[in-house]
Amino acid sequence: MQIYLAAAPEAAQEAAQYCRTLAHVAYRIGPDSTLLRQSMLLQSRGGLLSISDREAPHIDDPEALCAAVLRECGRKGCGGVVLDFEEPLQRDRLAFAKRLGPALCGTRRTLYIPESYAGASEGAVMLICTAVSGGSFSQRLQEAASQAGGANRLALDVQRLCMDFPLPARTGEGEPLSAEVFHRLMEQENPSVFFSQDLCARYFTYTKNAEAHFVLFDDAGTLSQKLRLGTGMGFSAAFFMWPEIKDIAAKLFHPSSNGRGRGAGS
Repeated sequence: MQIYLAAAPEAAQEAAQYCRTLAHVAYRIGPDSTLLRQSMLLQSRGGLLSISDREAPHIDDPEALCAAVLRECGRKGCGGVVLDFEEPLQRDRLAFAKRLGPALCGTRRTLYIPESYAGASEGAVMLICTAVSGGSFSQRLQEAASQAGGANRLALDVQRLCMDFPLPARTGEGEPLSAEVFHRLMEQENPSVFFSQDLCARYFTYTKNAEAHFVLFDDAGTLSQKLRLGTGMGFSAAFFMWPEIKDIAAKLFHPSSNGRGRGAGS
């Protein structure tokens, strides 16, 4: 399994100490179907382009945007593109993804797409989020692989789960906890922490204002376990967000003999 660390230009050098294959979080869609780029170190080559659609204008000319992406891949020696699309599915983004996939494939590069864009582009690899708060994590991966026609067509979008659920949790949606709030809660409650085999995450409970709470979270151990499960099933790649795992990077990754970072589950 290929491991990628998604990092912004200002963090790329630090992140590269743990994993040399980066997804460069430096690109976004600009006006007139252009590709905008943050300043990057000249020696920053290889890895993937990570393109955001946050607050992006309408893509009027997907062919022009595809051409700009291919030029940038060639200029930076990148092996593909990950579409970090957070906005709701839109037809212009869909048209762009449909054109970009074959164009990248023709140059032996890979396109990684969000799960909401499933089937949008032939040959693209779909990202499956690992932040599961209900059901079975393993079953989730198995079902996704079956629907995609094989785990090799999928990649793990490794998101570090940390959520507080009031009980009973009827909706399955909890309140995200920042690292600061989580650590303060741990210090205040000093809880007994348990591991959920189904969710592949750790949890604890506490009471506040006579209301029971259930906190579900990932650490280096649970993320490594999720990575091992994905590797065993044949997932092609896994993506980590550098800001999310910066504090546990030394536990997740260790240097290999050729100087490239290697994931704990590889």
